[in-house]
Amino acid sequence: MAQLPKLSVAIIGAGVAGLAAAAGLNGHPDIEYQIYERATRLEEIGASIALGPNGLRTLERLGVDNALDDSIAFRNKSGFPMIYRHWKTNEITSVDSHHCDVEPRHSTARFYRADLQKALLAHVPSSRIHLKKAFASAVYNSATDNLTISFEDGSTVTADILLGADGIRSAVRRYFVPHSEPKWTGWVAFRSVFDVKLLEGLEDAVLNEANHWWGPDRTLFASRLGNGLFTIVGGHYSDPDAPDAPYKDATWNSDGDVNVLRDYYKDWHPVIRRMVNASPYTRQYPNTAAPALDRWTYGHGRITLAGDAAHAHGGALAAGGSLAIDDAYAFVAALWHVFPPGTGSHSSSDVLRALLLYERTRKPHTDRVISTVHEGNKAIIARLRQKSTETEDQLRARIKSRSDPYWIHEHDVVASLTKAIAQELKENSPASKI
Repeated sequence: MAQLPKLSVAIIGAGVAGLAAAAGLNGHPDIEYQIYERATRLEEIGASIALGPNGLRTLERLGVDNALDDSIAFRNKSGFPMIYRHWKTNEITSVDSHHCDVEPRHSTARFYRADLQKALLAHVPSSRIHLKKAFASAVYNSATDNLTISFEDGSTVTADILLGADGIRSAVRRYFVPHSEPKWTGWVAFRSVFDVKLLEGLEDAVLNEANHWWGPDRTLFASRLGNGLFTIVGGHYSDPDAPDAPYKDATWNSDGDVNVLRDYYKDWHPVIRRMVNASPYTRQYPNTAAPALDRWTYGHGRITLAGDAAHAHGGALAAGGSLAIDDAYAFVAALWHVFPPGTGSHSSSDVLRALLLYERTRKPHTDRVISTVHEGNKAIIARLRQKSTETEDQLRARIKSRSDPYWIHEHDVVASLTKAIAQELKENSPASKI
């Protein structure tokens, strides 16, 4: 008996979303995938990344248990996801708490981005990853009922489904939604990762907790990472519409001036100055964001998006990594649901059904995240434009009244998928057509 052709998936981008999706597709006997990455080598750009309980649970569901190991994942000793401190006194002013029952291995963790990428790569055969493949276009071919995907080097491949997981400046997204280019929010982050030994003697409450210091005009985040590393993230806020805004033309992952960073925090608590002064370098990461997309499904129902390509929220609320992983899981789970092993066919209508099920599972949640992020950005810009000095009482009130991100970090993607499947069944039931 002739073997039926497998459902082929082209994944554009070898970042967190793309690799997580690949890991989830590994066990399906009737689906094959290939990853196409524009970089010349697999080298994670960035410093640290946080994963909440949702992202860690989902990695476990995808079989990426090695990413939860304490050797690469740092978790606060206190059990709090985040501790907030006063910029001048260093006193604890507030904490974030888990709202649901979270198992210790699923407690919020911080990683060096390269370590998380390596953990994911361990589940993806190198033969499936194709470098120097910058996406150019994707066109549906009605004669063959599949996609022809072109790359900037002139090469082409065919696939039944394309998953655009190529980051916040996604070429796939821009191809289908040209006006969706993210814009600078006015914030530039100064990030560095260095050996924790450079902070030897610093108090345990700083070295073994993820702390976020809030001041009148900026913040500073610091945390231990896995593998004996430590990260600090400072920043500068500007009105993005001001013609003389500093860093208006800064580029992602570009060299920063560590002396400028030290000057920003020269009047802060000695503990903060110690960390900033210990940092041997800094790199700049201008924050960008874009409004929510109207839809995620394109190309005759054969193309969808994941991660920052789908929801360019700018990494705020330390949610980007977990959102990408939950996207990957929902995409994979929708394919498994519509195309269980042994299905034997994959019509256009079934492909569209799977991608719409994925979109219905994820888009309402990520739209809410994007809305929350944009409201927060507007509030920051409004304060900048007022040009008034924030009082001590106002600062403390702002810390206390900050939004609680538990609904993001403890989101249940399985429950959302179950709800989406139930809604689909209801809409397709005979009773709904009466």
